[in-house]
Amino acid sequence: MITASDISLSYGTQVLFKNVNIKFTPGNCYGIIGANGAGKSTFLKILSGEIEPDTGEIIITPGQRMAVLRQDHFAFNSFTVLDTVIMGYKKLYDTMKERDAIYQKEDFTEADGIRAAELESEFAELGGWEAEADAGVLLDGLGIPVSMHDKMMGDIEDNIKVRVLIAQALFGNPDILLLDEPTNHLDLESIHWLEDFLSEFNNTVIVVSHDRHFLNTVCTHIADIDFGRIQLYVGNYDFWYMSSQLVAKQMKDEKKRREEKIAELKEFIQRFSSNVAKARQATSRKKLIDKLTIDDIQPSSRRFPYVAFKPNRECGKNILEIKDMSKTIDGQVVLDHLNLVVNNGDKIAFVGPNHYAKTVLFEIIAGRMEPDSGEYLWGVTTSQGYFPKNNDYLFEEDLNITEWLSQFVEDADETYIRSFLGRMLFSGDEALKSCKVLSGGEKVRCVLSKLMLEGSNCLIFDEPTSHLDLEAIQSLNNGLIDFKGVVLFNSHDHQFVDSIANRILEFTPSGVIDRYMKFDDYISDPAIKALRMEKYGSKNSVAL
Repeated sequence: MITASDISLSYGTQVLFKNVNIKFTPGNCYGIIGANGAGKSTFLKILSGEIEPDTGEIIITPGQRMAVLRQDHFAFNSFTVLDTVIMGYKKLYDTMKERDAIYQKEDFTEADGIRAAELESEFAELGGWEAEADAGVLLDGLGIPVSMHDKMMGDIEDNIKVRVLIAQALFGNPDILLLDEPTNHLDLESIHWLEDFLSEFNNTVIVVSHDRHFLNTVCTHIADIDFGRIQLYVGNYDFWYMSSQLVAKQMKDEKKRREEKIAELKEFIQRFSSNVAKARQATSRKKLIDKLTIDDIQPSSRRFPYVAFKPNRECGKNILEIKDMSKTIDGQVVLDHLNLVVNNGDKIAFVGPNHYAKTVLFEIIAGRMEPDSGEYLWGVTTSQGYFPKNNDYLFEEDLNITEWLSQFVEDADETYIRSFLGRMLFSGDEALKSCKVLSGGEKVRCVLSKLMLEGSNCLIFDEPTSHLDLEAIQSLNNGLIDFKGVVLFNSHDHQFVDSIANRILEFTPSGVIDRYMKFDDYISDPAIKALRMEKYGSKNSVAL
């Protein structure tokens, strides 16, 4: 068990935490959520001892071992992959190395023999004889073959290093496990393996992640950082979101009688509990939710931006046709004779490891790049709104946010623009903030505001979730589900893709795979798996 007692931390005038008290108990997985800049990663560093708080203390049950997912990808370049994993259990690794050093001595003394015997006993007690096999199992689960186990960390790619460091954190069954964005740079099969591993993990897990699918699968509790405090909620992210929204809605509706509110909440708990039982989650989650009372469910003070895309006109029958399109950049073939017909009602997720191809395609059909050959034709009833991966070109002029957004609205009324920006969390003087100093997330909210005001019926999104916090992702997710138009998009967010797309198009080295189905059905379909093996020439996990 690990307890944060009376934790406070400030940087200048910015108060990150104020008198935080929270307890993390074994057998549970806690998802740390909060807006960008709220201090999620900082709180993990306080728990690990990397950062000293201004007041308070971190209390760990005596004898328990903590493991942390390391973020320094170069720290172990001089060690082998296997040794790096075993180093996650420092006591075992140190024992193993001291033992090996004694046996390598040429002048082996009696004292060395006594010490070697002591180390042998300690080595066996710590599970040393199974260490390499256990490390191998972790590496295999994360998609790292045996052929790489003896390679030096400095000789492998960064995305592989990330997986090795995850295996390092998991190694040796730590009592407390701290994970900061563990799904970054993992393919879906590795993420699913990690989800299964953590669902069966019986000790304490504390994780920061923007991956809602991951949080929903592994978390028993949500710890919400908001205004310098941390509020603990039972359930996963979806349960936290839906229940808090339901209570907030009911609190605004004073006409409802208390009995009606209670009945609605009870029905919600029962419905969600049955859904949990069917998911790949541990049964303890259902038990926790079953024990909830009405008073346990509280509204969140978190603010969600308003995202709703309303087209100015409906699409006709003809949407978009791409004929024999090719594009080569710097000698690399990016698009090779691509043919595609987009139909009315399509919401297409573009997936696969070739991220550059997706961006180039979107740039071409948005009119910002020309193909080398082939053509594309938008239907006469369509209007296009484009969310680029790199939006810097949209913010080159020195304007405040209100002035910037007014450029895209005919007969712009400042009062209307200011009220609209308020719904996108640019309230008061924030709407007068210079575009030159905006964060990545703030720029994304500006571009989303532009798209909403333009009223296009065909929307193109190139990785829109990359710079957003969970609340903005949730709002955008809901907005695109409700959108009555065509959507072409890519995203690294599993839940975002599965909940929006009705059609999946995957770029492979041997052409495209195009299917009308939900994403979860796509990745589990045996026929698709066989086709992908054929296209890639070997086993290959789906990449977002």
